[in-house]
Amino acid sequence: MKKTPSASRLRLLIGALLTMLATCAPLRAETSTPESAPEPAQSAPTPIAPSSPAAPSEPAPVISAPPVSAAPQATNPAPAQAAAKKPKPKPKPAPPRETALSDDPTPALQPQTFFTTSKAADRYRQIVDLGGWPRVGVSLRPGAKGPGVSALRRRLAAEDDSIIDTAKEKWDADLTAAVKRFQYRLGLKQTGVVAGATLRELDVPAETRFHQLESTAQRLTAFDFAFGPRYIVVNIPSTAVDAVEDDRVVRRYAAIVGDPEHHSPELHAKVVAVNINPTWTVPVSIIKNEIAPKMLKDPSYLQRSHIRVLNAQREEVDPRSINWASERAAQYTLRQDSGANNSLGSIRISMPNSHSVYMHDTPSRNLFANDYRFLSHGCVRVQGVVDLAAWLLDGESGPQMSKDEINAKIASGEREEARLTQHVPVAWVYMTGWASADGLVHFRDDVYHLDEVSGVAEQ
Repeated sequence: MKKTPSASRLRLLIGALLTMLATCAPLRAETSTPESAPEPAQSAPTPIAPSSPAAPSEPAPVISAPPVSAAPQATNPAPAQAAAKKPKPKPKPAPPRETALSDDPTPALQPQTFFTTSKAADRYRQIVDLGGWPRVGVSLRPGAKGPGVSALRRRLAAEDDSIIDTAKEKWDADLTAAVKRFQYRLGLKQTGVVAGATLRELDVPAETRFHQLESTAQRLTAFDFAFGPRYIVVNIPSTAVDAVEDDRVVRRYAAIVGDPEHHSPELHAKVVAVNINPTWTVPVSIIKNEIAPKMLKDPSYLQRSHIRVLNAQREEVDPRSINWASERAAQYTLRQDSGANNSLGSIRISMPNSHSVYMHDTPSRNLFANDYRFLSHGCVRVQGVVDLAAWLLDGESGPQMSKDEINAKIASGEREEARLTQHVPVAWVYMTGWASADGLVHFRDDVYHLDEVSGVAEQ
């Protein structure tokens, strides 16, 4: 027969149980971390990721039922502190540049360019009629083997007569040389590797290339340019400037040309002067579309940009007296002082024309390092424009001023206009496909989408 426990024994058992419960309560509270704890006034938890850059520097408040757990919670901020001290990820490096300024001594534009380009268009029409060329589709490099190499050979052979064995599936030195020749004609770095821009250009259909050549030839038909012993050519799609002397390029410069909303126009003009430390007269379109909205938001914008406002009498006007929301605002002349902040930089090449555009320097010279240089409002910014100015002022066309002398005048801050006694012809052309006198065919991207012949646009 079982014995019934006495009342005193029951009281001892109940006391032991209560002691165990009191010991377990703080343990449960301490296992709640700041990431899972709720904010004081919320019923649902707000998680805080330790790896997030927005993580707070102090731990989130923790509410636990047993009061005895408050002290341990306040001394456990490690997760949030670790998040605050985690270093920010390093910015991704800029992609490697894929384009290259051509070192071809043949000018982009010559007296015979129309005829050679028309002849090349006929040749590419035949390629199209024969079915075009295969698509490469995959990146390849020296050492590659297989059907992809053979496809690359067939693709290159369609334009390059030096490739004979198109069935060969092993990459060799001859194929590397052929890839480099292709890159040379496309204005790309001659890496000998098929990837990135090289692969994209290889896979442009033959029909598109034919239309580029035909469109360029049509544009040149109406382009009446007076070539001289010395002239300058800006091929807009190439974003390049050629200084030509005796039918050879003696200097070539990277350029920044008009963006797709503000085309650099096709034109022919004559360089009449070199302006050192020029001022800049702001075009009316820029006053309306850019400066007026900026002045409405920031009345000190013109002062900070060193731009003066002049009335019809060429008297300076206080910008604060003008209603920049009215049409009358564009009737004033806005002129930026010369100096380091001037939008034209230190040199302006004066070439009067109906489009009021010209070539000039820029304070944003870092932009010349970009592959994509369609960034201006229509004028052409020239990398190394001081060197171009020195070529214009070498005594052949009038006054003589060395590069060092030009730089000294720039440093002095004084404005000067060096006028040429013999004006130098300058042509801005839009050639996306052209053939030089030796028959070599070149292509560039149709950024302005002007190559539309019979309703067929560049693909």
